[in-house]
Amino acid sequence: MLLTMQFMLLFSRQGKLRLQKWYVPLSDKEKKKITRELVQTVLARKPKMCSFLEWRDLKVVYKRYASLYFCCAIENQDNELITLEIIHRYVELLDKYFGSVCELDIIFNFEKAYFILDEFLLGGEAQETSKKNVLKAIEQADLLQENIDFQMGLFTGVTVPNMVSESSGLFQN
Repeated sequence: MLLTMQFMLLFSRQGKLRLQKWYVPLSDKEKKKITRELVQTVLARKPKMCSFLEWRDLKVVYKRYASLYFCCAIENQDNELITLEIIHRYVELLDKYFGSVCELDIIFNFEKAYFILDEFLLGGEAQETSKKNVLKAIEQADLLQENIDFQMGLFTGVTVPNMVSESSGLFQN
């Protein structure tokens, strides 16, 4: 069964948006409205309530891990349990990468959190289900980035000799 996610939101217990990934084209105004409504709706729910809810013409699946809520919207015909598994798999990937992930990891390394999500989901569909393969791809990207940073570090502070200088006498009157 193919699952197409509409969007994924990560937000804190205080309602602060930490990460958002949209898989459908919407205006910024609509995205803000959806985010505001959904965050308020999820935060108002009691902890023992079901993690699935029907909202507008979508199903919303959410799960709280420590101080963060992971919230996804899917089509009505899509499977909520698969979505819950996708959320859990993403949390496991973050956990493996950061070593017991916390909200601060997402705040200060948001580009890495997006990268991990993009390695896992493509266009709202699970691209790779193997944690091992996703983590290997992330590790390879990190090594490439380190190599680029190292190469760039070799060139910082290096000055290229000026072939035509004032001391050569070409600029003297």
